[in-house]
Formats: sequence, C-alpha cells, structure tokens
Amino acid sequence: MLVTFTTDAYADITLFGKVALAMLKMMGHTPSVPGAILAADVPAALSRLTAAIDAEKAAPPVEDTDADEPVVSMAHRALPLMNLLAAAAKAESNVMWK
Repeated sequence: MLVTFTTDAYADITLFGKVALAMLKMMGHTPSVPGAILAADVPAALSRLTAAIDAEKAAPPVEDTDADEPVVSMAHRALPLMNLLAAAAKAESNVMWK
C-alpha cells in the first residue's frame, strides 16, 4: 500500500503504507486512509511529528537484520512530509492523504 499526502502549497508526497501510518500516529491522528488535517491544525501536527522524530533520534539505533540493505531512519523518511507540513502551515492550507 502507498499513501499520498497532498496540499495546495507543496508537491505531493508518497510514502509506503507502514511508514505513512506510523507518521500519522506520530502526528496524533488515527492511522486511517483517507484522511485530512485542517489548515488550523497543521502547525500542531508538524510540531508533534517533529517532537516524535527528535525523540526517536535520541533512542539507541535498531540493529539491521538484513545486512545487504541500508537502514533508512524514520527521520530521513519523515523529512519530505515535514517539508510538506511546513509549507501547508505557511500557506494556511489543508493537508489530505489517500
């Protein structure tokens, strides 16, 4: 499953379902697809996501069970979504995902 986040203020961002649902939980939303965040709630969602990512960075790294594949941290995966949320907050635009 893929989840695409959209807003009028930024390009669409598509994430793998498992990662997208985890980020929705970090933002304080239920992991349901489709969904939306009203423009007034976007700054709070961005703040919660940033705090969760910062907390995860402080945790000890997870050991890689598949040595052939590089580990991509949640912080790196979250960066495009954080940029989308920041642009939406600045433009006072809603964010939707499907």
